Parts: sequence; structure tokens; C-alpha cells
Amino acid sequence: MEMMQVLHMNKGAGKTSYATNSTVQSNIISTAKPLMQEAILDIFNHVLPESVGIADLGCSSGPNTLSVVYEILSVIYAKWEEMGRPCSPEFRVYLNDLNGNDFNNVFASLPAFYNRLKEEKGSEFGPCFISGVPGSFYGRVFPTNSLHFVHSSSSLHWLSQVPPGLERKDGGGSWNKGKIYISKTSPDCVLEAYSSQFQEDWSVFLKSRAEEIVGGGRMVLSFMGRRSADPRSKESCYQWELLARALMTMVSQGLIEEEKVDSFNAPYYAPSPEEVKFGIYKGGSFLLDRLEMFEIDWDGGEGEGEGEGEGEGDYDATLSSGERVAKTIRAVVESMLQSHFGGDVMDHLFLRYGQLVGKHLAMAKPKYVNLVVSLVRKA
Repeated sequence: MEMMQVLHMNKGAGKTSYATNSTVQSNIISTAKPLMQEAILDIFNHVLPESVGIADLGCSSGPNTLSVVYEILSVIYAKWEEMGRPCSPEFRVYLNDLNGNDFNNVFASLPAFYNRLKEEKGSEFGPCFISGVPGSFYGRVFPTNSLHFVHSSSSLHWLSQVPPGLERKDGGGSWNKGKIYISKTSPDCVLEAYSSQFQEDWSVFLKSRAEEIVGGGRMVLSFMGRRSADPRSKESCYQWELLARALMTMVSQGLIEEEKVDSFNAPYYAPSPEEVKFGIYKGGSFLLDRLEMFEIDWDGGEGEGEGEGEGEGDYDATLSSGERVAKTIRAVVESMLQSHFGGDVMDHLFLRYGQLVGKHLAMAKPKYVNLVVSLVRKA
């Protein structure tokens, strides 16, 4: 599977779009905000550049994208005012995501965003230049020493590719039959393949950012992870287990071929803190300032507003928790599933998935484990 071609959040602002179904991601950003503010302030306690380079990696589209940028700019500008600086720095903001991202949605929001900055920050703020930079962050994206602060949220759990080694060399098919990610029945070779791919990608990511970030610059990264050392733990893979069950139900109904399920593997990995630390220490270019874990409800928390889109409004009380979770997951993974299974089965798949999630939520209160990592580029 070519990640650059098929992975993107659902576009637009309709009922199944990411813009309308990103409450969980918004909550993750909000929870990580104190660490982000702390990291930004630390940078400018030591350097006062005339031009500040900022990057948001895996920016996606919808309301979360520019809300993160606004927060970063506000913290920096408040620091400048506090220090009595005669003029604002120039801001260079780079929004990065894969080529299939809905950058047009983001660009359409920029005029209103610039007006908001002018009205709320005054004429002394800026100038501010925002640009889209398509491409994989598993490699160089920006010029050398061009960035002071890098942010990424809900992105680094996506791998650069499906791990190699998931198919039997004897032609016997998949090692992970009937599953689309690690599960409690996955053999060790599947776990090893996913862990190795994560470490390879994590190493490339850190090496690339080390060349792009100035000495003393900071990164704050938040992504799905797990507390347990065991990748088979429910906290990191059960949402995929339920999606695999929904697919296998459709196999039994003759709607999908079983071989199609066996040949699909999610390019995703939820690492443990130890795996994250290992890559940082091995790379040697960054100091680990903070690594924290927190939990987020699968459905984003009852009563929380969803992203604004096409008159959708906020929290939809007519939906069950299972349906809300299914909409959130659909907005994220539908592009991959549709390219593999076809678009005509998507509605049926996520209807079934929502039912399975609803039954699980009636018996348990599952939460995503999110890791927040704050790093300092060594001088």
C-alpha cells in the first residue's frame, strides 16, 4: 500500500468529513496545550530571532488546524510583549501533511484567520506567512536550520508503510489472518514487524527534524501509544479488533472476500514510552524534556462539541456513543479502506462497526492512551 497516495482524512465539511468529526483530536490538542506553551516559552527565554520558523506536521484540515497555529502565535507574541520588544518577529508557519490532504479547505480559511490576527493582536503583530508543504515527514521537508518550533498531534502513530514481513514466504498467505492490525492472537513475527517499522520511521523522523531545527529549538509531539509493554494489549489495538470483526461479518454475508481482509494491514503503531525513548536516545540529536501519558474517551467525551461543518452544529445528541466513535474512525481511515475494499461497502461497514463499538461501550469505558513528548534540539 502506497501511503502517500491513499492516506488522508476525509475531505470537505460534510457528515463523514474529518472537519466535522475530530472532537477526539481536538481534545488531545487541548490536553497537550500546557506542554506546548511551556516548550515555546523555553525557546524564547534563550533566543530572540527576528524571523520565527514554525511547523505543524500532519496538520490535516478543519478547525483544529488553524486553532493550533493561533495558539502558538499567541504564546510567542505574548512573550515578545512581556519582554518589551519594540516590534513583533516575522512568523513563517508551515503546514505539512501528505499530498492527499485537503489543503484547499485550510487555504479557504486563511483570509478570516488573518483578519482575526489583525483584529485581536493589532497592527504591531507580524508579518505572518502561512504556507502548505505537502510531503511525508518521514524524510526532509524543510530547509536546514529553518525551524524554531515543531508541533505534531495525532499523526506519528501512522507508519510510512505497511510493515514488510506480514505475508508468509511459503505462499500460505497472511500471518495475521482475519485481522487488520495487531491482536491478541497475532504471532510474534507480526509484533516484531510492526515494532521494527516504527523504530525505522521514528529514527528517520528524528534525524530529519534534527537537520531542520535550530539548536535549542523544540518539538512537542502527541500521538497514540500504550502503557503496557505488550503491543497486544486492548488499550492499543481493540478499536482495530472491532473493525476487523465488522469486516469478517461482511465476509460471512458474502459482501467482501476473505482474502481482501487477510491482505489488508493498517500502517499504524501505538508505541510504548520505552520504545519512544529508545529511538530518542539512539538518535542522540534531541534531549527528552518531558514524556507524559493521558487518556481520552473513545467518543471524545459526552457533550463535547464536534468540529464545525456545513451547518452540522456541535455535539449531535441523536447519535449513540457507538455511532459517534464510528464516525470519528471513518473520518480518519476511510480513504485507506475504500482504496482496498471499494467505496460501495463503506456505509455498511461503519454501520456494523458502530453497532459493535456500541455493545463494547455498554460493558466498558475504553480510552485511548496518548503520549506527549517534548524534545529539545541539542546545540
